[in-house]
Amino acid sequence: MLEVRRVTAGYGAFTALWDVSLTVAAGEAVAVVGPNGAGKTTLMRVISGLVPSRGGELVFEGTPLTGRRAHQIVAHGIAHVPEGRRIFPGLTVAENLKMGAFLPPARRAYRQSLERVYGLFPVLAERRAQRAGSLSGGEQQMLAIGRALMSRPKLILLDEPSMGLAPVMVFRLFDLIRRVRAEGYTILVVEQNVRQVLKLVDRAYLLEVGRIRMEGRAELLSEQDFVRKAYMGL
Repeated sequence: MLEVRRVTAGYGAFTALWDVSLTVAAGEAVAVVGPNGAGKTTLMRVISGLVPSRGGELVFEGTPLTGRRAHQIVAHGIAHVPEGRRIFPGLTVAENLKMGAFLPPARRAYRQSLERVYGLFPVLAERRAQRAGSLSGGEQQMLAIGRALMSRPKLILLDEPSMGLAPVMVFRLFDLIRRVRAEGYTILVVEQNVRQVLKLVDRAYLLEVGRIRMEGRAELLSEQDFVRKAYMGL
């Protein structure tokens, strides 16, 4: 479904990614793990069109996306749940969800999508008239994911979904992501909580200092000694 081919990207004179390649097949859940500053968020921003690549290719369902702008990427079926959630705090929960359905095809299926999101996240239905900024961190993350689902995506990019959440909420969030995946969505997730995310995904890539150091089945990576020691605290 998604192919990232030897992508290099950065900011100004700083290069954050060097010849990064990865693939995500339809129906898969794939993780990119690694330390702070490894380039994980930059990778997600390149895929979603927020940061231009300096080299390499992005291909989605056989269509080249290199150089496309963010709204064009969304129109192709890629939704990005950014680091820090980036909800609209002054708008209600319902208004935030409506913002996710801004493309014409998503508008036509608005009611159906809204029912699906409320079915996945009942707390959002309960809080539909509440200002988004007054929600707890976990509820805001649910809202950010729900807003992405409103665009009716084929691929969901999750950037550090557990960041800033209490441990008990982290477990709940990963259970909710499993429910989203069970609905048939394809997921690419960037996450520092390596122990939890490797239980969620099929495959994973280890990104260090802008380069892919290792890739493979999630269960195999979780058994690697240096991964267990450096990223899982084992």
